[in-house]
Amino acid sequence: MMRSTVARAALALIAVLSALALAGTPARAQAPIEGELNLITPVSKFIHDAALKAFADYAKEKWNVTVKVSAIPAGTPVAYGRITEWKGKPEVDIFWGGESALFEKLAEQKLLQKVEISKEAWESIPASIGKPKPIPLKDRDGYWVGTTLEPYGIVYNPKRLQRLGVAPLKDWDDLLNPKLKGEVAQCAPTRSSSSNATYEVILSLQGEEPGWAWLRKLAANTGHFTARSRDVPTVVAKGEFATGFAVPSYMAFEEKLAGFDIKYVAPKNAFVTPEPMAILAGARNPKAARAFIEFLLTERGQKVFMERGLFSVNPKYKVQGAAGSTAETAVEFTGGVRSYFDGDVANVYDEAVAAKRSEALKIRFRSDIEAKWDELKK
Repeated sequence: MMRSTVARAALALIAVLSALALAGTPARAQAPIEGELNLITPVSKFIHDAALKAFADYAKEKWNVTVKVSAIPAGTPVAYGRITEWKGKPEVDIFWGGESALFEKLAEQKLLQKVEISKEAWESIPASIGKPKPIPLKDRDGYWVGTTLEPYGIVYNPKRLQRLGVAPLKDWDDLLNPKLKGEVAQCAPTRSSSSNATYEVILSLQGEEPGWAWLRKLAANTGHFTARSRDVPTVVAKGEFATGFAVPSYMAFEEKLAGFDIKYVAPKNAFVTPEPMAILAGARNPKAARAFIEFLLTERGQKVFMERGLFSVNPKYKVQGAAGSTAETAVEFTGGVRSYFDGDVANVYDEAVAAKRSEALKIRFRSDIEAKWDELKK
């Protein structure tokens, strides 16, 4: 009896000590985000590497989480195709960049999940910018949000233009100067969303048939169709061609930072993309994806873009820095623009029309320009 009582007392003591030990041990806190983030994007390495690194640094500082980041570089049509092929079981978490019309199509196919970032972050981005056709900066149903404002304009090589006796370029029509025959570089709209969108701008400005006549004249002056849109500013920067058509501002600025003598201009009615970002349905790292989007919309995140030839999607932030800084070099390079919200943005690009005409535009490009290019150049 005595032994039984002692045994029970010992067991009770052990139970009490165990409970106290457990109470004194803090529960393992669940990480606020996953330790991995992957995306697919047409946005160049110059931008996406910087954005991912900045986010990884931020995650380490804020949550002490080491996030393994990666990106699959892919042109917009290729990225869109991959996402549809994955059928809701994506190999990445985020799709970033390109035409917002494609994001609408993905949402219709239930291949995107709602962004669901904080109300403050969501409301910091206006619904649209531009007249007479407003450019949407976020999806009204919450499936994508813009990250930065990026104009598609013209680049030129000042020395080569001077040798040709051509004044600095300012508007789209300047590209049709007879002295620029064989001197224009562009990427086919079948390969590039920036070319596709700028072809749409020309068709909207000129009208369907006059627009195609204009584009055929541009083809007559074109000396090279590049494999990628990223190659257009490269061949101009190297002096191989005098000018380039439909070039995203940051692609041109990257060449400027590399030390090349290259100039950039966004003509009136140049297409401006908000570089949409969306989280894919079935993403394996949705918390990290939402945190990445929220980070990019902060001032710290927007600076990643503003120091690389792009503009803030938030009216509060302007491109500015110390004298001689990369930010101030960007302001000079883009003609003194600090924010697209400081003045009126002219826009004729109609998203609904572009979405309907997208396939027809590519078909007509192949038949009217690509198939007849040698003839047009004569």
